[in-house]
This record gives sequence, structure tokens and C-alpha cells, in this order.
Amino acid sequence: MSPPQVCFRNAQASDLAQIIAMLNDDEIAREREAAATESVLTTQLSAFEAINDDPNHELIVGTINAEVIAVLQLSYLPGLTYNGGWRAQIEGVRVARSRQAQGIGRQLLAHAVICARRRECVLVQLTTDRRREQALAFYARMGFVPSHVGMKLRLSDHRSGAQV
Repeated sequence: MSPPQVCFRNAQASDLAQIIAMLNDDEIAREREAAATESVLTTQLSAFEAINDDPNHELIVGTINAEVIAVLQLSYLPGLTYNGGWRAQIEGVRVARSRQAQGIGRQLLAHAVICARRRECVLVQLTTDRRREQALAFYARMGFVPSHVGMKLRLSDHRSGAQV
């Protein structure tokens, strides 16, 4: 059975509810995300607008029959390393739970790589929580190599806004 044909485009504000639902439909995300209050939704809308207004960021959705079924954020980062080459950073990869294991994730990442090549990036990088064993295996099958150790320093608790 061949994978469904997915159309990719930049997200629109009208997609935001479906995107947020996908991002939150995940055990690890539920640990770190606050409940959907008016304040949180305002912050998410502000983040969407910042991504949408910046040519170095894209929020890409995959759709089937106008239904948003996949999402990722693609950010283009300049750097002095790699002889001044740009890199593409992939974040927030999700495929709707009802559409997983259908080849959609493969199409979504392949689309992101095409976008990075168009921008003449020298590499594409991503991070994922080490508890996401299936995601790690998937990214390896897509050709990503665990070449570096990622580290993070949390500056505030996003659920309460308090400094940590």
C-alpha cells in the first residue's frame, strides 16, 4: 500500500488549533506544556506570528483533503562554522496519531530537506528527547546521525512562567 499523497505548505493562523492539538497529543509534551488557557493561547499565537513574519523560520504543515495531519518548524541559522554555511534546524515534528505509520513522517522530513537544499544549507539538524526511541530509530532510517550531544538549560517553567 502506497503512502497517502500529502500536500505541504506554510501554516496559516487558521491551522493553529490543529497544530497545537498535534503538539500536545504526546506524553512527553504533556509533561512540559501548560493547560490551554487564554494566556497560553495568546503566547502561542504571538509565537506563530513571529515565526510567520521571519523569513528564516517556516512552520510547515502537511495536509490531506485540507485536514492538517503533520507539522514541523524549520529554522535557518547562519553560522561562521562550515565556512559560513547556513544550517537548517528542525523542531516540533508531529504526525497526527491517526495518521502515524503511513509514511507521512518520511514525506514531511523529505520536504524539509528539500527546503533546506533550496536555501543552500550545508546541513540539517534536529534534536529529540532521548526517551523517544521510535523517533530516534526513524531519524536514523532517514539518514540522521547522532553525532553530537545536545544540552539544554531551562530558564523558566513554561507552565507557570516562573524563573527556574
